[in-house]
Amino acid sequence: MSGYPLLSLAIWIPIIAGLVVLATGSDRNAPLARALSLAGAVLGLLVTIPLWTGFDNGTAAMQFVELAPWIPRFNINYHLGADGISMLFVILNSFITVIVVLAGWQVIEQKVAQYNAAFLIMSGLMNGIFTALDGMLFYVFFEASLIPLYLIIGVWGGPNRVYAAFKFFLYTLAGSLLFLIAQLYLFINSGGSFSILDWHQLPIPMGAQIWIFLAFLVAFAVKVPMWPVHTWLPDAHVEAPTGGSIVLAAIGLKLGAYGFLRFSLPITPDASHELAGLVIALSLIAVVYIGFVALVQADMKKLVAYSSIAHMGFVTLGFFMFNAMGIEGALVQMISHGFVSGAMFFSIGVMYDRVHSRQIADYGGVVNKMPKFAAFFMLFAMANAGLPATSGFVGEFMIILGAVGYNFWVAFLAASTMIVGAAYTLWMYKRVVFGNVTNHHVDEMDDINGREFLILALLAAGTLYMGLYPLPFTEVMHTSVNELLRHVAVTKIQ
Repeated sequence: MSGYPLLSLAIWIPIIAGLVVLATGSDRNAPLARALSLAGAVLGLLVTIPLWTGFDNGTAAMQFVELAPWIPRFNINYHLGADGISMLFVILNSFITVIVVLAGWQVIEQKVAQYNAAFLIMSGLMNGIFTALDGMLFYVFFEASLIPLYLIIGVWGGPNRVYAAFKFFLYTLAGSLLFLIAQLYLFINSGGSFSILDWHQLPIPMGAQIWIFLAFLVAFAVKVPMWPVHTWLPDAHVEAPTGGSIVLAAIGLKLGAYGFLRFSLPITPDASHELAGLVIALSLIAVVYIGFVALVQADMKKLVAYSSIAHMGFVTLGFFMFNAMGIEGALVQMISHGFVSGAMFFSIGVMYDRVHSRQIADYGGVVNKMPKFAAFFMLFAMANAGLPATSGFVGEFMIILGAVGYNFWVAFLAASTMIVGAAYTLWMYKRVVFGNVTNHHVDEMDDINGREFLILALLAAGTLYMGLYPLPFTEVMHTSVNELLRHVAVTKIQ
Protein backbone atom coordinates (compact mmCIF):
# COMPACT_ATOMS: atom_id res chain seq x y z
CA MET A 1 0.00 0.00 0.00
CA SER A 2 2.97 2.27 0.33
CA GLY A 3 2.57 3.41 -3.27
CA TYR A 4 -0.69 5.17 -2.51
CA PRO A 5 -0.75 8.69 -1.06
CA LEU A 6 -2.68 7.49 2.00
CA LEU A 7 -2.32 10.67 4.03
CA SER A 8 -3.50 12.86 1.15
CA LEU A 9 -6.48 10.54 0.73
CA ALA A 10 -7.23 10.79 4.48
CA ILE A 11 -7.22 14.60 4.17
CA TRP A 12 -8.87 15.17 0.81
CA ILE A 13 -11.55 12.45 0.64
CA PRO A 14 -13.56 14.00 3.54
CA ILE A 15 -13.02 17.54 2.16
CA ILE A 16 -14.16 16.58 -1.38
CA ALA A 17 -17.04 14.54 0.09
CA GLY A 18 -17.99 17.66 2.09
CA LEU A 19 -18.03 19.80 -1.06
CA VAL A 20 -20.15 17.17 -2.91
CA VAL A 21 -22.61 17.14 0.01
CA LEU A 22 -22.67 20.92 -0.05
CA ALA A 23 -23.59 20.80 -3.74
CA THR A 24 -26.84 18.93 -2.93
CA GLY A 25 -28.14 22.34 -1.88
CA SER A 26 -31.42 22.83 -0.08
CA ASP A 27 -33.22 20.64 2.45
CA ARG A 28 -35.36 19.12 -0.33
CA ASN A 29 -32.42 16.83 -0.96
CA ALA A 30 -31.75 16.14 2.72
CA PRO A 31 -31.95 12.29 2.43
CA LEU A 32 -29.37 12.39 -0.40
CA ALA A 33 -27.11 14.74 1.62
CA ARG A 34 -27.24 12.36 4.61
CA ALA A 35 -26.47 9.30 2.48
CA LEU A 36 -23.53 11.03 0.73
CA SER A 37 -22.16 12.30 4.06
CA LEU A 38 -22.21 8.83 5.56
CA ALA A 39 -20.57 7.35 2.45
CA GLY A 40 -17.88 10.10 2.55
CA ALA A 41 -17.23 9.57 6.27
CA VAL A 42 -17.02 5.76 5.96
CA LEU A 43 -14.71 6.04 2.92
CA GLY A 44 -12.57 8.53 4.88
CA LEU A 45 -12.29 5.94 7.69
CA LEU A 46 -11.50 3.04 5.33
CA VAL A 47 -8.52 4.87 3.74
CA THR A 48 -6.97 5.34 7.20
CA ILE A 49 -7.02 1.60 8.05
CA PRO A 50 -3.88 0.83 5.91
CA LEU A 51 -2.06 3.40 8.11
CA TRP A 52 -2.59 0.98 11.00
CA THR A 53 -1.98 -2.27 9.11
CA GLY A 54 1.04 -1.00 7.16
CA PHE A 55 2.69 0.82 10.08
CA ASP A 56 6.21 -0.19 11.07
CA ASN A 57 6.41 -0.11 14.90
CA GLY A 58 10.18 -0.55 14.89
CA THR A 59 11.14 2.91 13.59
CA ALA A 60 10.66 6.43 14.91
CA ALA A 61 11.03 7.97 11.44
CA MET A 62 8.09 9.51 9.62
CA GLN A 63 6.16 7.02 7.51
CA PHE A 64 3.85 7.36 4.49
CA VAL A 65 5.78 10.56 3.64
CA GLU A 66 4.58 12.79 0.79
CA LEU A 67 6.49 15.81 -0.44
CA ALA A 68 5.55 18.24 -3.22
CA PRO A 69 6.55 21.91 -3.67
CA TRP A 70 3.72 24.32 -2.83
CA ILE A 71 5.13 27.88 -2.67
CA PRO A 72 8.73 27.43 -3.88
CA ARG A 73 9.69 31.08 -3.36
CA PHE A 74 9.40 30.71 0.40
CA ASN A 75 10.39 27.05 0.40
CA ILE A 76 6.90 26.04 1.60
CA ASN A 77 6.09 22.43 0.71
CA TYR A 78 3.10 20.15 0.81
CA HIS A 79 4.91 17.80 3.19
CA LEU A 80 3.01 15.06 5.03
CA GLY A 81 4.08 12.18 7.24
CA ALA A 82 2.87 10.19 10.22
CA ASP A 83 4.73 8.64 13.14
CA GLY A 84 3.55 6.61 16.14
CA ILE A 85 2.27 9.78 17.82
CA SER A 86 0.11 11.17 15.04
CA MET A 87 -1.12 8.04 13.25
CA LEU A 88 -3.61 7.05 15.95
CA PHE A 89 -5.19 10.51 15.92
CA VAL A 90 -5.86 10.36 12.18
CA ILE A 91 -7.75 7.08 12.65
CA LEU A 92 -9.59 8.37 15.75
CA ASN A 93 -10.62 11.53 13.91
CA SER A 94 -11.95 9.57 10.92
CA PHE A 95 -13.86 7.22 13.25
CA ILE A 96 -15.42 10.10 15.19
CA THR A 97 -16.55 11.71 11.91
CA VAL A 98 -18.65 8.61 11.11
CA ILE A 99 -20.16 8.82 14.62
CA VAL A 100 -20.99 12.50 14.20
CA VAL A 101 -22.73 12.01 10.85
CA LEU A 102 -24.83 9.25 12.41
CA ALA A 103 -25.49 11.39 15.52
CA GLY A 104 -27.11 14.19 13.50
CA TRP A 105 -29.07 11.80 11.23
CA GLN A 106 -32.55 12.52 12.59
CA VAL A 107 -31.87 15.44 14.87
CA ILE A 108 -30.69 18.01 12.33
CA GLU A 109 -33.63 19.04 10.14
CA GLN A 110 -32.52 22.49 8.89
CA LYS A 111 -29.58 23.04 6.55
CA VAL A 112 -28.74 19.31 6.61
CA ALA A 113 -26.24 19.40 3.73
CA GLN A 114 -24.34 22.39 5.17
CA TYR A 115 -24.19 20.78 8.64
CA ASN A 116 -22.74 17.49 7.41
CA ALA A 117 -20.43 19.21 4.93
CA ALA A 118 -18.93 21.33 7.73
CA PHE A 119 -18.06 18.19 9.69
CA LEU A 120 -16.58 16.37 6.72
CA ILE A 121 -14.42 19.35 5.71
CA MET A 122 -13.31 19.78 9.30
CA SER A 123 -12.39 16.10 9.52
CA GLY A 124 -10.09 16.47 6.49
CA LEU A 125 -8.49 19.63 7.91
CA MET A 126 -7.89 17.94 11.29
CA ASN A 127 -6.14 15.04 9.55
CA GLY A 128 -4.03 17.70 7.83
CA ILE A 129 -2.99 19.12 11.21
CA PHE A 130 -1.96 15.69 12.51
CA THR A 131 0.12 14.84 9.45
CA ALA A 132 1.64 18.18 8.31
CA LEU A 133 5.45 18.26 8.41
CA ASP A 134 5.69 21.79 7.03
CA GLY A 135 5.22 24.62 9.52
CA MET A 136 3.18 26.80 7.19
CA LEU A 137 1.03 23.89 6.00
CA PHE A 138 0.35 23.05 9.66
CA TYR A 139 -0.59 26.66 10.32
CA VAL A 140 -2.98 26.80 7.35
CA PHE A 141 -4.76 23.62 8.47
CA PHE A 142 -4.67 24.78 12.12
CA GLU A 143 -6.43 28.03 11.27
CA ALA A 144 -8.76 26.61 8.63
CA SER A 145 -10.14 24.03 11.09
CA LEU A 146 -11.57 26.92 13.12
CA ILE A 147 -13.97 27.97 10.39
CA PRO A 148 -16.21 24.86 10.18
CA LEU A 149 -16.45 24.61 13.97
CA TYR A 150 -17.23 28.33 14.24
CA LEU A 151 -20.08 27.85 11.76
CA ILE A 152 -21.34 24.68 13.48
CA ILE A 153 -21.61 26.45 16.84
CA GLY A 154 -22.85 29.74 15.35
CA VAL A 155 -25.57 28.28 13.07
CA TRP A 156 -26.85 25.10 14.75
CA GLY A 157 -26.09 26.00 18.37
CA GLY A 158 -28.27 27.05 21.32
CA PRO A 159 -29.70 30.50 22.17
CA ASN A 160 -26.31 32.04 23.10
CA ARG A 161 -24.52 30.54 20.13
CA VAL A 162 -23.22 33.74 18.53
CA TYR A 163 -21.45 34.78 21.76
CA ALA A 164 -19.96 31.29 22.23
CA ALA A 165 -18.78 31.01 18.61
CA PHE A 166 -17.23 34.46 18.71
CA LYS A 167 -15.45 33.82 22.00
CA PHE A 168 -14.10 30.48 20.75
CA PHE A 169 -12.83 32.11 17.52
CA LEU A 170 -11.17 35.12 19.14
CA TYR A 171 -9.43 33.11 21.85
CA THR A 172 -7.98 30.63 19.41
CA LEU A 173 -7.01 33.27 16.87
CA ALA A 174 -5.16 35.34 19.46
CA GLY A 175 -3.16 32.28 20.45
CA SER A 176 -2.30 31.31 16.91
CA LEU A 177 -0.97 34.77 16.09
CA LEU A 178 1.92 34.26 18.51
CA PHE A 179 2.42 30.83 17.01
CA LEU A 180 2.87 32.42 13.56
CA ILE A 181 5.46 34.90 14.86
CA ALA A 182 7.45 32.05 16.45
CA GLN A 183 7.30 30.18 13.14
CA LEU A 184 8.67 33.19 11.24
CA TYR A 185 11.60 33.44 13.69
CA LEU A 186 12.39 29.75 13.09
CA PHE A 187 12.05 30.22 9.33
CA ILE A 188 14.59 33.05 9.28
CA ASN A 189 17.04 31.34 11.63
CA SER A 190 16.96 28.00 9.84
CA GLY A 191 18.10 29.63 6.62
CA GLY A 192 14.67 29.75 5.02
CA SER A 193 13.14 26.34 5.83
CA PHE A 194 9.59 25.69 6.97
CA SER A 195 10.25 21.97 7.52
CA ILE A 196 9.27 21.01 11.09
CA LEU A 197 11.91 18.25 11.08
CA ASP A 198 14.62 20.86 10.19
CA TRP A 199 13.42 23.00 13.09
CA HIS A 200 13.81 20.00 15.40
CA GLN A 201 17.57 20.06 14.65
CA LEU A 202 18.02 23.85 14.73
CA PRO A 203 20.36 25.19 17.50
CA ILE A 204 18.61 28.05 19.34
CA PRO A 205 20.04 30.20 22.21
CA MET A 206 18.29 29.96 25.57
CA GLY A 207 16.67 33.42 25.56
CA ALA A 208 15.08 32.82 22.16
CA GLN A 209 14.01 29.32 23.23
CA ILE A 210 12.09 30.69 26.20
CA TRP A 211 10.25 33.24 24.07
CA ILE A 212 9.41 30.64 21.38
CA PHE A 213 8.26 28.19 24.05
CA LEU A 214 5.99 30.83 25.62
CA ALA A 215 4.53 31.71 22.18
CA PHE A 216 3.82 28.02 21.55
CA LEU A 217 2.47 27.63 25.08
CA VAL A 218 -0.10 30.38 24.62
CA ALA A 219 -1.20 29.03 21.21
CA PHE A 220 -1.57 25.46 22.35
CA ALA A 221 -2.82 26.19 25.87
CA VAL A 222 -5.87 27.93 24.40
CA LYS A 223 -6.59 24.90 22.25
CA VAL A 224 -6.16 22.30 25.00
CA PRO A 225 -7.55 24.44 26.94
CA MET A 226 -5.37 24.88 29.99
CA TRP A 227 -6.28 26.97 33.00
CA PRO A 228 -6.61 30.13 32.92
CA VAL A 229 -7.48 30.34 29.17
CA HIS A 230 -10.16 27.66 29.41
CA THR A 231 -13.28 29.78 29.75
CA TRP A 232 -14.30 29.55 26.08
CA LEU A 233 -14.76 25.76 26.28
CA PRO A 234 -17.78 25.44 28.62
CA ASP A 235 -19.57 28.19 26.64
CA ALA A 236 -18.78 26.54 23.31
CA HIS A 237 -19.92 23.12 24.54
CA VAL A 238 -23.17 24.34 26.05
CA GLU A 239 -24.20 26.11 22.86
CA ALA A 240 -22.85 23.64 20.29
CA PRO A 241 -25.16 20.98 18.79
CA THR A 242 -24.43 17.41 19.92
CA GLY A 243 -22.21 16.66 16.89
CA GLY A 244 -20.20 19.85 17.48
CA SER A 245 -19.62 18.93 21.12
CA ILE A 246 -18.50 15.40 20.18
CA VAL A 247 -15.92 16.65 17.65
CA LEU A 248 -14.72 19.48 19.85
CA ALA A 249 -14.16 17.16 22.82
CA ALA A 250 -12.92 14.12 20.94
CA ILE A 251 -10.57 15.80 18.44
CA GLY A 252 -10.53 19.61 18.80
CA LEU A 253 -8.90 19.60 22.24
CA LYS A 254 -6.21 17.17 21.07
CA LEU A 255 -4.78 19.64 18.55
CA GLY A 256 -3.21 21.74 21.28
CA ALA A 257 -1.76 18.76 23.10
CA TYR A 258 -0.42 17.39 19.82
CA GLY A 259 1.22 20.79 19.16
CA PHE A 260 3.25 20.43 22.39
CA LEU A 261 4.70 17.10 21.20
CA ARG A 262 5.38 18.25 17.65
CA PHE A 263 6.62 21.79 18.35
CA SER A 264 7.27 22.80 21.96
CA LEU A 265 9.25 19.80 23.22
CA PRO A 266 11.46 19.00 20.19
CA ILE A 267 12.09 22.61 19.00
CA THR A 268 12.76 24.17 22.43
CA PRO A 269 14.00 21.30 24.66
CA ASP A 270 16.00 23.48 27.07
CA ALA A 271 13.16 25.91 27.61
CA SER A 272 10.79 22.92 28.03
CA HIS A 273 12.95 21.64 30.90
CA GLU A 274 13.35 25.14 32.34
CA LEU A 275 9.62 25.94 32.29
CA ALA A 276 8.30 22.42 32.96
CA GLY A 277 7.43 23.50 36.52
CA LEU A 278 5.11 26.22 35.14
CA VAL A 279 3.24 23.79 32.85
CA ILE A 280 2.98 21.16 35.63
CA ALA A 281 1.60 23.79 38.03
CA LEU A 282 -1.02 24.93 35.46
CA SER A 283 -1.88 21.28 34.74
CA LEU A 284 -2.38 20.46 38.43
CA ILE A 285 -4.61 23.53 38.86
CA ALA A 286 -6.67 22.27 35.91
CA VAL A 287 -6.84 18.77 37.37
CA VAL A 288 -7.73 19.68 40.96
CA TYR A 289 -9.49 23.06 40.85
CA ILE A 290 -11.51 22.45 37.68
CA GLY A 291 -12.62 19.11 39.17
CA PHE A 292 -14.24 21.04 42.02
CA VAL A 293 -15.74 23.54 39.55
CA ALA A 294 -17.36 20.60 37.71
CA LEU A 295 -18.84 19.42 40.98
CA VAL A 296 -21.12 22.46 41.34
CA GLN A 297 -22.47 22.58 37.75
CA ALA A 298 -26.22 22.42 37.23
CA ASP A 299 -25.95 21.93 33.45
CA MET A 300 -24.86 18.44 32.28
CA LYS A 301 -22.93 19.70 29.27
CA LYS A 302 -21.07 22.24 31.39
CA LEU A 303 -20.16 19.51 33.86
CA VAL A 304 -18.71 17.27 31.13
CA ALA A 305 -16.95 20.30 29.56
CA TYR A 306 -15.18 21.05 32.84
CA SER A 307 -14.39 17.35 33.23
CA SER A 308 -12.72 17.51 29.75
CA ILE A 309 -10.50 20.39 30.96
CA ALA A 310 -9.51 18.32 34.02
CA HIS A 311 -8.74 15.27 31.84
CA MET A 312 -6.68 17.36 29.41
CA GLY A 313 -4.79 18.79 32.44
CA PHE A 314 -3.69 15.22 32.99
CA VAL A 315 -2.38 15.07 29.44
CA THR A 316 -0.22 18.20 29.69
CA LEU A 317 1.03 16.94 33.07
CA GLY A 318 2.13 13.66 31.46
CA PHE A 319 4.08 15.48 28.71
CA PHE A 320 6.24 17.62 30.96
CA MET A 321 7.52 14.99 33.37
CA PHE A 322 9.86 13.77 30.61
CA ASN A 323 9.49 10.05 31.14
CA ALA A 324 8.18 7.47 28.70
CA MET A 325 5.40 6.32 31.02
CA GLY A 326 4.06 9.87 31.43
CA ILE A 327 4.03 10.70 27.68
CA GLU A 328 2.60 7.33 26.60
CA GLY A 329 -0.02 7.61 29.36
CA ALA A 330 -0.91 11.09 28.12
CA LEU A 331 -1.31 9.84 24.53
CA VAL A 332 -3.49 6.93 25.70
CA GLN A 333 -5.51 9.37 27.79
CA MET A 334 -6.04 11.58 24.70
CA ILE A 335 -7.40 8.71 22.62
CA SER A 336 -9.47 7.39 25.51
CA HIS A 337 -10.88 10.86 26.16
CA GLY A 338 -11.90 10.90 22.47
CA PHE A 339 -14.11 7.85 23.03
CA VAL A 340 -15.38 8.68 26.52
CA SER A 341 -16.11 12.39 26.26
CA GLY A 342 -17.61 11.87 22.77
CA ALA A 343 -19.88 9.22 24.28
CA MET A 344 -20.79 11.42 27.27
CA PHE A 345 -21.79 14.30 25.02
CA PHE A 346 -23.74 11.97 22.76
CA SER A 347 -25.58 10.50 25.77
CA ILE A 348 -26.52 14.00 26.97
CA GLY A 349 -27.63 14.77 23.39
CA VAL A 350 -29.89 11.68 23.40
CA MET A 351 -31.65 12.92 26.54
CA TYR A 352 -31.77 16.50 25.26
CA ASP A 353 -33.50 15.39 22.04
CA ARG A 354 -36.29 13.92 24.17
CA VAL A 355 -36.70 16.46 26.99
CA HIS A 356 -35.09 19.62 25.51
CA SER A 357 -33.27 20.42 28.73
CA ARG A 358 -29.69 19.98 29.89
CA GLN A 359 -30.38 20.89 33.53
CA ILE A 360 -29.70 18.03 35.94
CA ALA A 361 -32.65 19.15 38.08
CA ASP A 362 -35.11 18.47 35.22
CA TYR A 363 -34.31 14.76 35.19
CA GLY A 364 -34.48 11.84 37.62
CA GLY A 365 -35.68 8.29 37.18
CA VAL A 366 -34.46 8.01 33.54
CA VAL A 367 -33.61 4.31 34.18
CA ASN A 368 -37.33 3.50 34.58
CA LYS A 369 -38.03 4.65 31.03
CA MET A 370 -34.71 4.04 29.23
CA PRO A 371 -33.00 0.97 30.78
CA LYS A 372 -30.75 0.24 27.74
CA PHE A 373 -29.61 3.84 27.61
CA ALA A 374 -28.99 3.93 31.37
CA ALA A 375 -26.68 0.88 31.07
CA PHE A 376 -24.56 2.54 28.36
CA PHE A 377 -24.51 5.85 30.20
CA MET A 378 -23.33 4.02 33.31
CA LEU A 379 -20.36 2.51 31.42
CA PHE A 380 -19.30 5.91 30.08
CA ALA A 381 -19.75 7.61 33.45
CA MET A 382 -17.50 4.95 35.00
CA ALA A 383 -14.94 5.38 32.22
CA ASN A 384 -15.04 9.16 32.79
CA ALA A 385 -14.31 8.55 36.48
CA GLY A 386 -11.40 6.22 35.54
CA LEU A 387 -12.76 2.79 36.49
CA PRO A 388 -10.33 -0.11 35.84
CA ALA A 389 -11.12 -2.13 32.67
CA THR A 390 -12.22 1.05 30.90
CA SER A 391 -9.95 3.15 28.70
CA GLY A 392 -10.22 6.08 31.16
CA PHE A 393 -8.22 4.13 33.73
CA VAL A 394 -5.28 3.09 31.54
CA GLY A 395 -4.10 6.59 30.65
CA GLU A 396 -4.62 8.03 34.14
CA PHE A 397 -2.86 5.06 35.75
CA MET A 398 0.17 5.42 33.45
CA ILE A 399 0.41 9.19 34.07
CA ILE A 400 0.18 8.71 37.86
CA LEU A 401 2.84 5.97 37.56
CA GLY A 402 5.07 8.38 35.63
CA ALA A 403 4.36 11.11 38.22
CA VAL A 404 5.42 8.90 41.15
CA GLY A 405 8.84 8.58 39.52
CA TYR A 406 8.94 12.35 39.00
CA ASN A 407 7.67 13.72 42.34
CA PHE A 408 5.47 12.12 44.99
CA TRP A 409 3.37 15.22 45.71
CA VAL A 410 2.66 15.82 42.02
CA ALA A 411 1.50 12.19 41.83
CA PHE A 412 -0.61 12.63 44.97
CA LEU A 413 -2.38 15.71 43.60
CA ALA A 414 -2.87 14.05 40.22
CA ALA A 415 -4.31 10.93 41.81
CA SER A 416 -6.79 13.00 43.84
CA THR A 417 -8.62 13.65 40.61
CA MET A 418 -9.76 10.04 40.61
CA ILE A 419 -11.83 10.83 43.71
CA VAL A 420 -13.11 14.21 42.51
CA GLY A 421 -13.79 12.80 39.00
CA ALA A 422 -15.82 9.97 40.47
CA ALA A 423 -17.64 12.45 42.71
CA TYR A 424 -18.93 14.80 39.99
CA THR A 425 -19.56 12.09 37.36
CA LEU A 426 -21.40 9.63 39.57
CA TRP A 427 -23.33 12.32 41.41
CA MET A 428 -24.60 13.61 38.10
CA TYR A 429 -25.47 10.04 37.07
CA LYS A 430 -27.33 9.39 40.31
CA ARG A 431 -29.42 12.55 40.02
CA VAL A 432 -30.25 12.04 36.35
CA VAL A 433 -30.78 8.31 36.09
CA PHE A 434 -31.88 6.98 39.48
CA GLY A 435 -34.80 7.90 41.77
CA ASN A 436 -38.43 8.42 40.92
CA VAL A 437 -39.74 10.09 37.80
CA THR A 438 -40.80 13.60 38.81
CA ASN A 439 -40.88 15.40 35.45
CA HIS A 440 -43.69 14.53 33.01
CA HIS A 441 -41.25 14.96 30.09
CA VAL A 442 -39.11 12.16 31.52
CA ASP A 443 -42.25 10.06 31.84
CA GLU A 444 -42.79 10.35 28.08
CA MET A 445 -39.22 9.28 27.11
CA ASP A 446 -38.68 6.32 24.78
CA ASP A 447 -35.64 4.07 25.00
CA ILE A 448 -32.85 4.43 22.43
CA ASN A 449 -33.56 3.47 18.81
CA GLY A 450 -31.37 1.32 16.57
CA ARG A 451 -29.23 4.25 15.32
CA GLU A 452 -28.51 5.54 18.85
CA PHE A 453 -27.82 1.97 20.03
CA LEU A 454 -25.29 1.48 17.21
CA ILE A 455 -23.42 4.72 18.06
CA LEU A 456 -23.30 3.94 21.79
CA ALA A 457 -22.24 0.33 21.10
CA LEU A 458 -19.35 1.47 18.81
CA LEU A 459 -18.09 3.95 21.42
CA ALA A 460 -18.53 1.37 24.21
CA ALA A 461 -16.53 -1.18 22.19
CA GLY A 462 -13.68 1.35 21.77
CA THR A 463 -13.74 2.23 25.49
CA LEU A 464 -13.71 -1.41 26.66
CA TYR A 465 -11.20 -2.69 24.09
CA MET A 466 -8.75 0.02 25.01
CA GLY A 467 -9.36 -0.57 28.73
CA LEU A 468 -8.92 -4.35 28.60
CA TYR A 469 -6.16 -4.57 26.00
CA PRO A 470 -4.21 -1.30 25.55
CA LEU A 471 -1.12 -3.00 24.05
CA PRO A 472 -1.94 -2.34 20.33
CA PHE A 473 -2.18 1.38 21.14
CA THR A 474 0.93 1.66 23.30
CA GLU A 475 3.22 -0.42 21.10
CA VAL A 476 2.55 1.85 18.09
CA MET A 477 3.70 4.95 19.95
CA HIS A 478 6.53 3.36 21.95
CA THR A 479 9.46 3.89 19.54
CA SER A 480 8.35 7.44 18.61
CA VAL A 481 8.03 8.45 22.27
CA ASN A 482 11.49 7.07 23.16
CA GLU A 483 13.01 8.94 20.20
CA LEU A 484 11.25 12.16 21.32
CA LEU A 485 12.61 11.78 24.88
CA ARG A 486 16.12 11.11 23.54
CA HIS A 487 15.83 14.25 21.40
CA VAL A 488 14.53 16.40 24.27
CA ALA A 489 17.36 15.27 26.57
CA VAL A 490 20.00 16.84 24.27
CA THR A 491 20.65 20.57 24.66
CA LYS A 492 20.34 22.95 21.70
CA ILE A 493 22.34 25.78 23.19
CA GLN A 494 25.62 26.26 21.38
